[in-house]
Amino acid sequence: MTVLSERTAAPAPRLATRLRARLGAYVGLTKPRIIELLLITTVPAMMLADRGWPSLSLLFWTLLGGTFAAGAANVFNCYFDRDIDRLMQRTRKRPLVTGEVTPRAALVFGSVLTVSAIVLLLVTTTPLAAVLAAAAIFYYAVLYTMVFKRHTRRSTEWGGVPGAAPVLIGWAAVTGSLDWPAVVVFGIVFCWQMPHFWALALRFRDDYARADVPMLPVVTTALSVGRQSVAWAWATVAVSLLLWPVASGYGIGLGYAIPAALLGAWFVVESHRLLARIKRGGEMKPMQLFHVSISYLSLLSVAIVVDAIV
Repeated sequence: MTVLSERTAAPAPRLATRLRARLGAYVGLTKPRIIELLLITTVPAMMLADRGWPSLSLLFWTLLGGTFAAGAANVFNCYFDRDIDRLMQRTRKRPLVTGEVTPRAALVFGSVLTVSAIVLLLVTTTPLAAVLAAAAIFYYAVLYTMVFKRHTRRSTEWGGVPGAAPVLIGWAAVTGSLDWPAVVVFGIVFCWQMPHFWALALRFRDDYARADVPMLPVVTTALSVGRQSVAWAWATVAVSLLLWPVASGYGIGLGYAIPAALLGAWFVVESHRLLARIKRGGEMKPMQLFHVSISYLSLLSVAIVVDAIV
């Protein structure tokens, strides 16, 4: 009797394991780590727009809609890039490459997320937020993934537009319009993406070259990439300090400006360190700048939130 019970119960754990694996594969297609960064920039924009804490319900629905929108864009990106993903060491274990998810299923999943994001934002926030989300999905999934990424060395600059779009979506969700502080925060995130992604591309340069993706580190020298990263790091800091006078009417003051200057100095110094290592011809260690850039953007977002509250 005991043996029979064990045999009957045995398939249940295996089924649960398979379901978890399948769910994990679909979640993997949405690139959760990228979504985290996008959401980090949405909250400060919403708080600036509301001059404090927006309602918890608005915050929740905006972040959920933003998660669906970013997830949809990333799923389509995986769908269209599955041919080159299998050639790259960094991406060859993605679910569409391993066969855990079929291309058709991924396309359906991305479509469902797209419709869900647009309808959710339209019903719970504002029409402008929904329109911006739809535009960002199309831009990233089609224009960036299918055109810019494969045909121009300036794909990172072009891809910076949808990467910074959550700022505008968050602001529009609160106000139903856009204003100059939203444009400045958009500019911060836009400029930040160049040194951030070029550092990653330097680390995986051989991967991109193998897949024939003309990322900047593939088509030019590391020295050129280092110099351009420094220039964009300085631009990021300059735009971040511009937020102080532009958003003074929204509660931004020295409580933001001082941390922004200190964090900016850290970011710029690290970009110069990368350039110095490239010039010396030793180990570049680009991932140091990559990780610093994530910390920089996260802490800068915290500074905006804290100053907006205080």
